[in-house]
Formats: sequence, structure tokens, C-alpha cells
Amino acid sequence: MKVVKSLQLAIVALAATCLTLSASAQDNTLLGAGSTFVFPLFSKIFAEYGQKHDVKVNYQAIGSGGGILQLTNKTVDFGGSDAPLNADQAKKIGVSVLHIPMASGAVVITYNIPGVTTALNLTGKDLADIYLGKITKWNSPEIAATNKGVKLPDQGIVVVHRSEGSGTSYIFTDYLTKANPDWASKVGKASAVNWPAGLGGKGSEGVAGLVKQTPGAIGYVELIYALQNKMIFANIQNKSGKFIEPSLASTTLASNVELPADSKVSLTDTDNPKGYPISSFTWALIYQEQKYNDRTDARAKMLLELLWYNIHDGQKNCIPLNYAPLSKSAVKVAEKILKSATYGGKAIL
Repeated sequence: MKVVKSLQLAIVALAATCLTLSASAQDNTLLGAGSTFVFPLFSKIFAEYGQKHDVKVNYQAIGSGGGILQLTNKTVDFGGSDAPLNADQAKKIGVSVLHIPMASGAVVITYNIPGVTTALNLTGKDLADIYLGKITKWNSPEIAATNKGVKLPDQGIVVVHRSEGSGTSYIFTDYLTKANPDWASKVGKASAVNWPAGLGGKGSEGVAGLVKQTPGAIGYVELIYALQNKMIFANIQNKSGKFIEPSLASTTLASNVELPADSKVSLTDTDNPKGYPISSFTWALIYQEQKYNDRTDARAKMLLELLWYNIHDGQKNCIPLNYAPLSKSAVKVAEKILKSATYGGKAIL
């Protein structure tokens, strides 16, 4: 097993080296890696951009953590991440990294309750208590109180969560941390946490599979995955007390609030009364100072122009692919962030 693992690590290292050499040899090829969530959108935008400009983009969907690692090692031009850099990641990089929002995504709560085919109303507190193992029956008083008229069975709740670290889990646990103090003190937010209860499934496919085959199960998946697979999902109560249906529109509205200048903001539990509360940006990450290693000013400008296209013309591809486009306020923030990128201390755009 050690030999196999060593060979696997060697192959990954060789691939990264080849990518770096490719970038040096082909000045019109930009390299990116990271978020699997945004991969379909990136693929469409990059192909479209390549038809209009002499630019190729090689993006590897290896997960947000992998993208951040490759950016840290300077083997890619940009990383894709569904969560902003944490303190440890920022410390390892050691210099300013820009977070440019690319689109918005949402996490939905799906379930398999015998006899129930309608969308349930769930509060954040109750959802956290379910995942803490405190609410164990579907006909509990807490769930019944927000679903009057729905015949809830005396069915045990089977919690399903991601078995591996993921941006989806980060968004979900970030929301639960805000919604329930007990969750915040006992579990907290992270891409991988010590789940108090339940079964683990790998990826959205694994979670969805367990929910479908397990009566009484509840799980969480990306909105895109739920829409594509026609899954039933719950309305979630937001900060204003309204139960919001997850949709592309309500996800975009979650970010249509006053945003910080660096865009490193959690959109969960949004202040927008019409916004879906388990929403998040997905970001492209780049070094603010683009003059490093053997990068040319032409390469830096090529990267910035690509990302500028992403937040403008590229947004038309969001809805057809079930992504929530950036809100007007998010586009304005993204423009300012891109304009802050420099090469040798001078603005690129």
C-alpha cells in the first residue's frame, strides 16, 4: 500500500510540474485548479472566451482545498474555492490574495419521508438539532409546529452527511453555527467536522444515494445537484422569519446586500429578507501582486481580462447551467477587487 501511495503522490507531483512547464512554454494557456462545484460553469465560460480570444484555460476540478494548495505552491494562475482562505491558509501564502466572486451557490436540505411529497418548512435551529441528534422523530413537536396540515409519520430521522471534506459541508455548517448556539459550541464550522450523528456519503452522489434508499433520511446537497436530479427539498427560515424556497433567484438575492470590499463574506443567514439563507459565493483566488516567479506582465493582464469577462459577459451562462448569477452589488465589489491587482506595483486594469 505504501508503494502504491508513493506512486500516486509521485504522479500528482509530476502532473503539477508538467502544468508549470506547460504554462511557461505556452504563454496563451492559463492554469487553474480547485472547486468541483464551479467546474461546469468555468468549462462553459472558458470555452466561450477561448473562441473569442487567443487564450486557453486548463482548469483541474480537484476540490477547493487542492486549488488553494496549488495556488500556495504557485503551480497555477488562479485557484477556485467555495470558501475564503482561513487564517492558516492565508499565513502559509504570506502575501495578499484577492477573492473574486464568480457566482453564487446554495445548499438544500433533501429528505425521504414515507408519505410526504411536499416541501417542508424547517428552521435553522431545528435543522441543527436534527444533526446534533436532539430531534429524532419526523413527527416531533418542533417540526410539526412549522408544518401544520402536513401528516408527519412516527418515523425515526436518519442523518446523512458528507464523509469527506467539502465546500458544501463548510457552507452548511457555517449556517448551522449561526442558527444554533449549541451547534456553534459543540461542532462549529469547517469543510470537515466531527459529526455528532448519522451516516457519511461521499460527494453529493453518495449523500443523495443514502437519502433515497433510507426511509426517514435527511441530507444536504448543492442546489444544482438537486435541480438536475429532481429531488424534493425543504424551505428554510431566514433571518427575517420567512420560509424561503431554494432557487437561483433567492440565492442571488442572498448576496444582494452590502458587501465588504474584499468580498470575503459569509452569505449564510443573509440580511436580505427575500434571500435563501444557506447560500455562498464561489471565488477565483489570485495573488494581488502578479509579478512573481517568471510571470510576465502580459500573462498577468491575460488572467485579469479573463476574470473580468467571467463577472460580466460570462454571467449569462449561470442560469442555463443552474448557477445563481452575481447580484449587482457583488459585480461592483468584484470589479474593484480586480482593479486592485498589480504588476510591479502598478495597476493591471
